[in-house]
Amino acid sequence: MRKISHKLLISIVIINFTGMILGGTTTKNYSKTEIANVSIEKDRLQTIKEKGVITVATPLYDYPFFYIDSETKKISGIDADIINEISKRMGVNKVDMRETVFSNLLEKLNTEDSIDMAAGGIYITPKREEIVTFSEPLYKEAETVVVPRYSKINFMDDLKNSIVGVEKGTVFMELAQNWKENNLVKEVVIFENTSDLLMEINNERIHAGLADGIVVDSLLSKDNKLLLRTLKDYTPELPGNIGIAVRKNDISIIKELNKIINEMKADGTLYTIIKEYGLDKNNMISNQKCCAS
Repeated sequence: MRKISHKLLISIVIINFTGMILGGTTTKNYSKTEIANVSIEKDRLQTIKEKGVITVATPLYDYPFFYIDSETKKISGIDADIINEISKRMGVNKVDMRETVFSNLLEKLNTEDSIDMAAGGIYITPKREEIVTFSEPLYKEAETVVVPRYSKINFMDDLKNSIVGVEKGTVFMELAQNWKENNLVKEVVIFENTSDLLMEINNERIHAGLADGIVVDSLLSKDNKLLLRTLKDYTPELPGNIGIAVRKNDISIIKELNKIINEMKADGTLYTIIKEYGLDKNNMISNQKCCAS
């Protein structure tokens, strides 16, 4: 009797142990499945459409690219109006701005997951394309040289003994530094934004500035307190294309952006937008073969 009980006890233990192993295996597999499901990252285009908002990193003081209109209280500007139109065609009703200094734009895009794209007069360059993907070009532009209205500086040669300002993080900063290295200017001063740069020139604390041509033309036409002018004989050294930046892995959103941008070029909407801000057909860029899947 005692032997039978002993064998029975051993059998029960074996059955229970086997059940524990099988049960543990089932639970482990289930957990892996759950973890896999949770870890799948949603497609950004899908996420944008679900939340109904496109969040854009934009530079501070970014007239005329991105700004809040003082009368309508709405997001306005060249790039803003283009993105507003893109959002409508995506079926998204709202665009949010996340402002930062220009030099931090692309870093903010890559480090803050809540941001979907970056825009605001961003030149498409090989160096920037190493860390982000750009949309098809929206339009093209170039730099200009700004001086006080009554300055004796009229030609590039007059800048040799001048202190020249430039905005941090722009393609123009490298150009200004090259000028200094080649003794074309005396000194280069870096500013966080173009508004501060123009104010310093206006107050004659520096002799000249190298800045975005669209920004300068827009601010000078808007603010009659700025007693400034541009060098008429200056030939731009850095004509470039402006685009919208997204993360490298956001493939679906860049395809959608490019498709809509080319549609806007084809139906004349993009030209209508840039024309409102003083640009013309010389700033337009023809459609590109961008949208093949």
